[in-house]
Amino acid sequence: MATLTYTAAAAASPKLSLRNPLSFISSKSLSFPSSKPSISLLKPLNSTKFPTLSPLKCSPNPSPSPSTSSLKSRLRNGETLYGIFLLSFSPTLAEIAALSGYDFVVIDMEHGPGGIHESLQILRTLSPTNTPAIIRLPEFSAAWAKKALDLGPQGIMFPMIDSPKDAKKAVSYCRFPPDGIRGSAHTVVRASNYGINEGYLSNYMEDLLIMCQVETVDAVKKVEEIAAVDGVDCVQMGPLDLSASLGYLWDPGHKNVREMLRTAERGVLKSDPGDGGAFLAGFAMPHDPPVELGRRGYHMVSGAVDFALFRNAALADVKSFKNSVTVGSDDDGEEDKDGDEKYWSE
Repeated sequence: MATLTYTAAAAASPKLSLRNPLSFISSKSLSFPSSKPSISLLKPLNSTKFPTLSPLKCSPNPSPSPSTSSLKSRLRNGETLYGIFLLSFSPTLAEIAALSGYDFVVIDMEHGPGGIHESLQILRTLSPTNTPAIIRLPEFSAAWAKKALDLGPQGIMFPMIDSPKDAKKAVSYCRFPPDGIRGSAHTVVRASNYGINEGYLSNYMEDLLIMCQVETVDAVKKVEEIAAVDGVDCVQMGPLDLSASLGYLWDPGHKNVREMLRTAERGVLKSDPGDGGAFLAGFAMPHDPPVELGRRGYHMVSGAVDFALFRNAALADVKSFKNSVTVGSDDDGEEDKDGDEKYWSE
Protein backbone atom coordinates (compact mmCIF):
# COMPACT_ATOMS: atom_id res chain seq x y z
CA MET A 1 0.00 0.00 0.00
CA ALA A 2 1.47 3.34 -1.04
CA THR A 3 1.33 6.27 1.37
CA LEU A 4 1.46 9.91 0.34
CA THR A 5 3.39 12.13 2.75
CA TYR A 6 3.04 15.93 2.63
CA THR A 7 6.34 17.46 3.79
CA ALA A 8 6.94 20.84 5.39
CA ALA A 9 9.36 21.69 2.60
CA ALA A 10 6.62 21.12 0.06
CA ALA A 11 4.29 23.37 2.00
CA ALA A 12 6.81 26.20 1.89
CA SER A 13 7.05 26.12 -1.89
CA PRO A 14 4.42 28.32 -3.56
CA LYS A 15 5.30 27.19 -7.08
CA LEU A 16 2.85 24.89 -8.83
CA SER A 17 3.10 23.42 -12.28
CA LEU A 18 -0.06 23.87 -14.33
CA ARG A 19 0.83 20.80 -16.32
CA ASN A 20 1.43 18.75 -13.19
CA PRO A 21 -0.77 19.86 -10.27
CA LEU A 22 1.13 17.57 -7.91
CA SER A 23 4.52 19.03 -8.81
CA PHE A 24 4.82 20.60 -5.36
CA ILE A 25 5.29 17.12 -3.92
CA SER A 26 8.89 16.04 -3.90
CA SER A 27 9.65 12.62 -5.25
CA LYS A 28 11.29 11.92 -1.91
CA SER A 29 7.94 12.49 -0.24
CA LEU A 30 6.48 9.39 -1.82
CA SER A 31 7.25 6.27 0.13
CA PHE A 32 6.18 2.71 -0.46
CA PRO A 33 6.36 0.66 2.75
CA SER A 34 6.39 -3.06 2.89
CA SER A 35 3.33 -5.05 2.04
CA LYS A 36 2.55 -5.55 5.74
CA PRO A 37 -0.33 -3.36 6.81
CA SER A 38 0.25 -1.06 9.78
CA ILE A 39 -2.76 -2.65 11.53
CA SER A 40 -2.91 -6.39 11.26
CA LEU A 41 -6.19 -7.64 9.85
CA LEU A 42 -5.68 -10.80 11.90
CA LYS A 43 -5.86 -8.97 15.24
CA PRO A 44 -9.21 -8.42 16.88
CA LEU A 45 -10.50 -4.91 16.23
CA ASN A 46 -10.81 -4.15 19.94
CA SER A 47 -7.10 -4.73 20.42
CA THR A 48 -6.37 -1.54 18.47
CA LYS A 49 -6.55 1.64 20.52
CA PHE A 50 -8.51 4.52 19.05
CA PRO A 51 -8.76 8.02 20.49
CA THR A 52 -11.81 8.62 22.67
CA LEU A 53 -14.00 11.57 21.69
CA SER A 54 -16.06 13.34 24.31
CA PRO A 55 -19.70 13.72 23.20
CA LEU A 56 -20.77 17.18 22.15
CA LYS A 57 -23.33 18.74 24.47
CA CYS A 58 -25.55 21.64 23.58
CA SER A 59 -26.08 23.87 26.59
CA PRO A 60 -28.75 26.44 25.82
CA ASN A 61 -29.99 28.86 28.38
CA PRO A 62 -32.15 26.69 30.66
CA SER A 63 -34.76 29.42 30.95
CA PRO A 64 -34.51 31.64 27.85
CA SER A 65 -36.64 34.75 27.90
CA PRO A 66 -39.64 34.94 25.56
CA SER A 67 -39.00 36.30 22.09
CA THR A 68 -39.49 40.04 21.72
CA SER A 69 -40.76 39.44 18.19
CA SER A 70 -43.29 36.71 18.95
CA LEU A 71 -46.92 37.29 18.09
CA LYS A 72 -47.87 37.42 21.76
CA SER A 73 -45.15 39.97 22.55
CA ARG A 74 -46.09 42.17 19.62
CA LEU A 75 -49.75 42.14 20.63
CA ARG A 76 -48.81 43.12 24.16
CA ASN A 77 -46.79 45.99 22.71
CA GLY A 78 -49.94 47.34 21.06
CA GLU A 79 -49.29 46.31 17.47
CA THR A 80 -52.05 45.40 15.03
CA LEU A 81 -50.98 42.33 13.06
CA TYR A 82 -52.02 41.39 9.53
CA GLY A 83 -52.02 37.81 8.28
CA ILE A 84 -53.13 35.35 5.63
CA PHE A 85 -54.88 31.98 5.75
CA LEU A 86 -53.15 29.17 3.86
CA LEU A 87 -55.58 26.52 2.67
CA SER A 88 -53.53 25.17 -0.24
CA PHE A 89 -50.73 23.77 1.95
CA SER A 90 -48.37 24.85 -0.82
CA PRO A 91 -44.83 25.51 0.49
CA THR A 92 -44.28 27.84 -2.47
CA LEU A 93 -47.31 29.98 -1.68
CA ALA A 94 -46.38 29.95 2.00
CA GLU A 95 -42.91 31.19 1.14
CA ILE A 96 -44.28 33.93 -1.10
CA ALA A 97 -46.67 35.02 1.66
CA ALA A 98 -43.83 35.18 4.17
CA LEU A 99 -41.54 37.11 1.86
CA SER A 100 -44.38 39.51 1.05
CA GLY A 101 -44.41 40.71 4.64
CA TYR A 102 -47.46 39.16 6.30
CA ASP A 103 -47.09 39.18 10.07
CA PHE A 104 -48.37 35.62 10.38
CA VAL A 105 -49.65 32.69 8.36
CA VAL A 106 -52.57 30.55 9.52
CA ILE A 107 -52.16 26.93 8.43
CA ASP A 108 -55.78 25.89 8.06
CA MET A 109 -56.31 22.22 8.81
CA GLU A 110 -60.02 22.83 9.36
CA HIS A 111 -60.89 23.66 5.75
CA GLY A 112 -57.67 22.98 3.86
CA PRO A 113 -56.82 19.52 2.47
CA GLY A 114 -53.66 19.05 4.50
CA GLY A 115 -52.95 17.42 7.84
CA ILE A 116 -50.08 17.14 10.30
CA HIS A 117 -47.45 16.04 7.77
CA GLU A 118 -48.31 18.85 5.35
CA SER A 119 -48.38 21.37 8.19
CA LEU A 120 -44.85 20.34 9.13
CA GLN A 121 -43.65 21.12 5.60
CA ILE A 122 -45.19 24.59 5.80
CA LEU A 123 -43.58 25.25 9.17
CA ARG A 124 -40.20 24.28 7.76
CA THR A 125 -40.76 26.57 4.80
CA LEU A 126 -41.66 29.53 7.01
CA SER A 127 -38.86 28.99 9.52
CA PRO A 128 -36.02 30.64 7.51
CA THR A 129 -38.18 33.74 7.00
CA ASN A 130 -38.98 34.03 10.73
CA THR A 131 -42.67 34.34 9.88
CA PRO A 132 -44.82 32.98 12.72
CA ALA A 133 -47.34 30.26 11.99
CA ILE A 134 -50.67 29.55 13.63
CA ILE A 135 -52.27 26.15 13.13
CA ARG A 136 -56.06 26.02 12.99
CA LEU A 137 -57.22 22.61 14.16
CA PRO A 138 -59.72 20.55 12.17
CA GLU A 139 -61.75 20.03 15.34
CA PHE A 140 -61.79 20.94 19.00
CA SER A 141 -59.98 17.98 20.58
CA ALA A 142 -57.04 17.14 22.82
CA ALA A 143 -55.57 14.71 20.29
CA TRP A 144 -55.40 17.25 17.46
CA ALA A 145 -54.05 19.92 19.80
CA LYS A 146 -51.27 17.61 20.98
CA LYS A 147 -50.15 16.70 17.48
CA ALA A 148 -50.23 20.31 16.30
CA LEU A 149 -48.39 21.69 19.32
CA ASP A 150 -45.64 19.08 18.99
CA LEU A 151 -44.80 20.63 15.61
CA GLY A 152 -43.89 23.91 17.32
CA PRO A 153 -46.17 26.61 15.86
CA GLN A 154 -46.35 29.99 17.58
CA GLY A 155 -50.11 29.84 17.79
CA ILE A 156 -53.00 27.39 17.85
CA MET A 157 -56.60 28.15 16.91
CA PHE A 158 -59.51 26.13 18.29
CA PRO A 159 -62.71 26.15 16.21
CA MET A 160 -66.26 26.25 17.57
CA ILE A 161 -65.69 27.36 21.17
CA ASP A 162 -69.20 27.93 22.52
CA SER A 163 -68.68 28.43 26.25
CA PRO A 164 -66.11 29.26 28.92
CA LYS A 165 -66.06 25.55 29.74
CA ASP A 166 -64.91 24.83 26.17
CA ALA A 167 -62.30 27.58 26.45
CA LYS A 168 -60.91 26.13 29.68
CA LYS A 169 -60.65 22.72 28.00
CA ALA A 170 -58.80 24.29 25.06
CA VAL A 171 -56.24 25.85 27.39
CA SER A 172 -55.82 22.56 29.27
CA TYR A 173 -55.07 20.82 25.97
CA CYS A 174 -52.08 23.18 25.57
CA ARG A 175 -50.60 22.78 29.06
CA PHE A 176 -48.67 19.87 30.51
CA PRO A 177 -49.79 18.34 33.82
CA PRO A 178 -50.47 19.42 36.48
CA ASP A 179 -51.74 22.59 34.77
CA GLY A 180 -53.39 20.74 31.90
CA ILE A 181 -53.72 17.41 30.13
CA ARG A 182 -51.38 17.78 27.16
CA GLY A 183 -49.60 14.53 26.41
CA SER A 184 -45.84 14.80 26.65
CA ALA A 185 -43.08 13.75 24.29
CA HIS A 186 -41.10 16.94 24.83
CA THR A 187 -37.76 15.13 24.71
CA VAL A 188 -38.09 14.26 21.03
CA VAL A 189 -40.59 16.53 19.23
CA ARG A 190 -39.92 19.49 16.97
CA ALA A 191 -41.42 21.99 19.43
CA SER A 192 -38.43 21.45 21.76
CA ASN A 193 -35.93 21.28 18.89
CA TYR A 194 -36.15 17.49 19.28
CA GLY A 195 -35.02 17.73 22.89
CA ILE A 196 -32.03 20.00 22.26
CA ASN A 197 -33.78 22.96 23.89
CA GLU A 198 -33.35 21.94 27.52
CA GLY A 199 -35.38 24.91 28.71
CA TYR A 200 -38.51 24.06 26.73
CA LEU A 201 -40.57 22.96 29.72
CA SER A 202 -39.72 26.19 31.51
CA ASN A 203 -40.90 28.54 28.78
CA TYR A 204 -43.15 26.70 26.34
CA MET A 205 -46.21 28.78 27.24
CA GLU A 206 -44.46 32.16 27.08
CA ASP A 207 -44.76 32.63 23.32
CA LEU A 208 -47.65 30.26 22.58
CA LEU A 209 -50.74 32.15 21.38
CA ILE A 210 -53.99 30.36 22.22
CA MET A 211 -56.93 31.46 20.07
CA CYS A 212 -60.57 30.47 20.54
CA GLN A 213 -63.08 30.95 17.73
CA VAL A 214 -66.53 32.38 18.46
CA GLU A 215 -68.76 31.25 15.60
CA THR A 216 -72.29 30.69 16.92
CA VAL A 217 -75.09 32.60 18.60
CA ASP A 218 -74.55 30.59 21.80
CA ALA A 219 -70.88 31.56 21.81
CA VAL A 220 -71.69 35.25 21.40
CA LYS A 221 -73.92 35.06 24.48
CA LYS A 222 -70.91 33.80 26.48
CA VAL A 223 -68.20 35.81 24.72
CA GLU A 224 -67.25 37.94 27.74
CA GLU A 225 -66.75 34.84 29.87
CA ILE A 226 -64.76 33.13 27.09
CA ALA A 227 -62.46 36.15 26.79
CA ALA A 228 -61.88 36.13 30.55
CA VAL A 229 -60.69 32.51 30.74
CA ASP A 230 -57.11 32.29 31.97
CA GLY A 231 -54.82 31.34 29.11
CA VAL A 232 -57.04 32.50 26.24
CA ASP A 233 -54.98 35.11 24.40
CA CYS A 234 -57.27 35.88 21.47
CA VAL A 235 -60.93 35.50 20.64
CA GLN A 236 -61.27 34.97 16.90
CA MET A 237 -64.55 35.97 15.27
CA GLY A 238 -66.00 33.57 12.68
CA PRO A 239 -68.36 35.66 10.52
CA LEU A 240 -69.34 32.97 8.04
CA ASP A 241 -70.32 30.37 10.60
CA LEU A 242 -71.97 33.06 12.68
CA SER A 243 -74.10 34.06 9.70
CA ALA A 244 -75.04 30.40 9.22
CA SER A 245 -75.95 30.12 12.89
CA LEU A 246 -78.34 33.05 12.43
CA GLY A 247 -79.86 31.61 9.26
CA TYR A 248 -78.06 33.85 6.77
CA LEU A 249 -75.52 31.48 5.27
CA TRP A 250 -75.61 33.24 1.91
CA ASP A 251 -75.65 36.73 3.35
CA PRO A 252 -73.01 37.33 6.05
CA GLY A 253 -73.37 41.04 5.38
CA HIS A 254 -76.99 41.02 6.53
CA LYS A 255 -77.93 43.63 9.13
CA ASN A 256 -78.75 41.01 11.77
CA VAL A 257 -75.37 39.32 11.30
CA ARG A 258 -73.56 42.63 11.57
CA GLU A 259 -75.36 43.46 14.79
CA MET A 260 -74.54 40.08 16.31
CA LEU A 261 -70.91 40.46 15.30
CA ARG A 262 -70.73 43.94 16.89
CA THR A 263 -72.16 42.48 20.10
CA ALA A 264 -69.43 39.84 20.14
CA GLU A 265 -66.73 42.42 19.41
CA ARG A 266 -67.85 44.68 22.25
CA GLY A 267 -67.85 41.73 24.63
CA VAL A 268 -64.22 40.91 23.88
CA LEU A 269 -63.12 44.55 23.95
CA LYS A 270 -64.48 44.91 27.48
CA SER A 271 -61.71 42.62 28.67
CA ASP A 272 -58.22 43.87 29.40
CA PRO A 273 -55.50 41.71 27.78
CA GLY A 274 -53.05 43.07 30.34
CA ASP A 275 -55.19 41.74 33.16
CA GLY A 276 -56.26 38.30 32.01
CA GLY A 277 -58.40 39.42 29.09
CA ALA A 278 -58.11 38.58 25.40
CA PHE A 279 -57.27 40.38 22.19
CA LEU A 280 -59.83 40.60 19.39
CA ALA A 281 -59.02 38.78 16.15
CA GLY A 282 -60.99 38.17 12.99
CA PHE A 283 -61.42 37.76 9.24
CA ALA A 284 -61.95 40.56 6.77
CA MET A 285 -64.88 40.16 4.38
CA PRO A 286 -65.80 41.82 1.08
CA HIS A 287 -68.31 43.99 2.91
CA ASP A 288 -66.02 44.44 5.93
CA PRO A 289 -62.46 45.19 4.77
CA PRO A 290 -59.33 44.89 6.94
CA VAL A 291 -59.06 48.62 7.62
CA GLU A 292 -62.55 48.61 9.16
CA LEU A 293 -61.63 45.78 11.50
CA GLY A 294 -58.58 47.71 12.63
CA ARG A 295 -60.69 50.75 13.38
CA ARG A 296 -63.07 48.69 15.49
CA GLY A 297 -60.31 47.44 17.79
CA TYR A 298 -59.13 44.20 16.18
CA HIS A 299 -55.47 43.52 16.93
CA MET A 300 -55.17 40.51 14.61
CA VAL A 301 -56.67 40.81 11.15
CA SER A 302 -56.65 38.06 8.54
CA GLY A 303 -57.29 39.78 5.25
CA ALA A 304 -56.69 37.14 2.62
CA VAL A 305 -56.87 33.45 1.75
CA ASP A 306 -54.37 31.99 -0.68
CA PHE A 307 -57.05 30.20 -2.71
CA ALA A 308 -59.10 33.40 -3.01
CA LEU A 309 -56.12 35.51 -4.04
CA PHE A 310 -55.26 33.12 -6.85
CA ARG A 311 -58.91 32.69 -7.86
CA ASN A 312 -59.45 36.45 -8.10
CA ALA A 313 -56.24 36.97 -10.05
CA ALA A 314 -57.06 34.09 -12.41
CA LEU A 315 -60.60 35.33 -13.06
CA ALA A 316 -59.35 38.85 -13.71
CA ASP A 317 -56.65 37.57 -16.04
CA VAL A 318 -59.07 35.47 -18.10
CA LYS A 319 -61.64 38.27 -18.24
CA SER A 320 -59.00 40.79 -19.30
CA PHE A 321 -57.87 38.58 -22.16
CA LYS A 322 -61.37 37.75 -23.38
CA ASN A 323 -62.41 41.40 -23.26
CA SER A 324 -59.32 42.38 -25.22
CA VAL A 325 -60.14 40.00 -28.09
CA THR A 326 -63.87 40.69 -28.16
CA VAL A 327 -64.45 43.25 -30.88
CA GLY A 328 -67.38 45.58 -30.32
CA SER A 329 -68.33 44.05 -26.97
CA ASP A 330 -70.89 46.20 -25.14
CA ASP A 331 -69.18 45.75 -21.83
CA ASP A 332 -65.63 46.02 -23.17
CA GLY A 333 -63.50 47.79 -20.60
CA GLU A 334 -66.27 47.99 -18.00
CA GLU A 335 -65.65 46.72 -14.51
CA ASP A 336 -67.82 44.09 -12.92
CA LYS A 337 -69.69 46.20 -10.38
CA ASP A 338 -71.49 43.23 -8.87
CA GLY A 339 -68.45 41.16 -7.95
CA ASP A 340 -68.35 40.00 -4.39
CA GLU A 341 -71.31 42.18 -3.42
CA LYS A 342 -73.54 40.01 -5.60
CA TYR A 343 -72.22 36.83 -4.01
CA TRP A 344 -72.75 38.09 -0.48
CA SER A 345 -76.39 39.06 -1.05
CA GLU A 346 -77.79 36.19 -3.08
